[in-house]
Amino acid sequence: MSWTGWFIFFLIVQVIHFAGTWKLYQIAGRKAWEAAVPVYNAVVLMKIINRPWWWTILLFVPIVNLIMFPVVWVETIRSFGRNSTTDTVLVLLTLGLYIYYINYTQNVTHLKDRSLKPRTSTGEWVSSILFAVVAATIVHTYFMQPFTIPTSSLEKTLLVGDFLFVSKFHYGARTPMTPIAFPMVHDTIPVIKTKSYLSEPQIPYFRFPGFQDIKRNDIVVFNWPVDTVNAFQTAGDGKYYYKPIDKKSNYVKRCVGLPGDSLEVRDGYVFINGKQNELPDRAKLQFSYDVQVNSQLNPEMLYNRYDITDRYGFGNNTYRFGGISEESLNMLKNNPNVVNISRFRSEKGVWNEGTFPDSQNYPWNNDFFGPLYIPKKGVTVSITPETLPLYKRIIEVYEGSEIGIDNKITQSGTEVLLNGQPLTDYTFKMDYYWMMGDNRNNSEDARTWGFVPFNHVVGKPVFVWMSWDGVNKKVRWDRLFTTVGGSGKPVSYLMYFVIAVIGWFAFDFWRKRKKGAKK
Repeated sequence: MSWTGWFIFFLIVQVIHFAGTWKLYQIAGRKAWEAAVPVYNAVVLMKIINRPWWWTILLFVPIVNLIMFPVVWVETIRSFGRNSTTDTVLVLLTLGLYIYYINYTQNVTHLKDRSLKPRTSTGEWVSSILFAVVAATIVHTYFMQPFTIPTSSLEKTLLVGDFLFVSKFHYGARTPMTPIAFPMVHDTIPVIKTKSYLSEPQIPYFRFPGFQDIKRNDIVVFNWPVDTVNAFQTAGDGKYYYKPIDKKSNYVKRCVGLPGDSLEVRDGYVFINGKQNELPDRAKLQFSYDVQVNSQLNPEMLYNRYDITDRYGFGNNTYRFGGISEESLNMLKNNPNVVNISRFRSEKGVWNEGTFPDSQNYPWNNDFFGPLYIPKKGVTVSITPETLPLYKRIIEVYEGSEIGIDNKITQSGTEVLLNGQPLTDYTFKMDYYWMMGDNRNNSEDARTWGFVPFNHVVGKPVFVWMSWDGVNKKVRWDRLFTTVGGSGKPVSYLMYFVIAVIGWFAFDFWRKRKKGAKK
């Protein structure tokens, strides 16, 4: 739905509100016309129901308003003496329209100084839970979101089992685009394993200003651009589904290419504008290797001594390791049982089917890829049958159907047509990024599915608050309370946190004891 559509919907809601409440406004000592003025009527209503004015803001916050509207309906009827369970159920089941019945047929009195304290312990629990959900939803949506590392694509920097906090405000918080959704979950409701949202209506894309741009080599969480999977990393049904942008599965990769860059992968190494990309010192590239041995190696030794944490297979006296860093490889070479080590790589010019843009005209693979121009907002590129595979999805989907524009590309001989009209060049409306994993042979990344539009960016991982070693079944204590960015070995701030917590409890105990002594 466009902004115009939402504005019309907003006006309709105002008319419905006025028609159903104007008499109640008069009974509460207000003017009838005050029920008709958009936004102002909500501020006045908060005074009538004896609630803070800032509740009005919550009525306009997507997802949160799904909780606040029912709360306001209930508070409204209770402000006029309708406190029974029947009244509460009726106003909720009728989506607030029960207020019409009270407004036009009932002789009610406004309870100006009614008690706001719940009358039962159940009511108190419900009130507390609703407040907690509203607060957590606001934090989750606009400030900080928890995230778990499920795969080894950024192994050594982010480990499988790391639990992160992802900042929404670094690059600017994106407002929800899917307004009817279960709070604080992504695309699936836990336990019952069902879809957590309604695909329609949709709110147009909007992002609050951030305080920094995405920098090269930043680790970024984003919505997987080509996601049509029913349930990410669960037993899906094999079918394909349309998913709104903000409900596509969350991925985390390293941004190696920025808008306007020319990117190329040479033997697994990224080159930007002809120069090899230099990764931060915390990042460690990993490649796949075949290691021939005299006898099997101890798995515990591989994990603890050689720091080989990625998956591997063994057969015919040969290991195939999914990912080994250069440091681990050098140590492994000195093992007397190792006969030969050879890196697993594709040859230049050999096309691997499934590599972006999935065209034989571009014989690329994960080890030799590009060169490729990364689109930048406002830049115009030539569109020919040769360049079309690179940018077709951008024109048809990212800057087409996903933002409500019906773009259809066809070809007539050597002529490219957009909605039946000749297309010789195209000016990009968004910035795009190139996201890759450090585990170069064991990462499904942009080399498979292409560009990431800026409207798919979720946020920036900033903090590891928990880390679970699934192999050894233990907590990685040295990774708790460490930062994701920075240089040098990550430093744990867990001890500082523990000291601060103990200090707070000690201060609180002393303060209460001092107050008790004065009495």
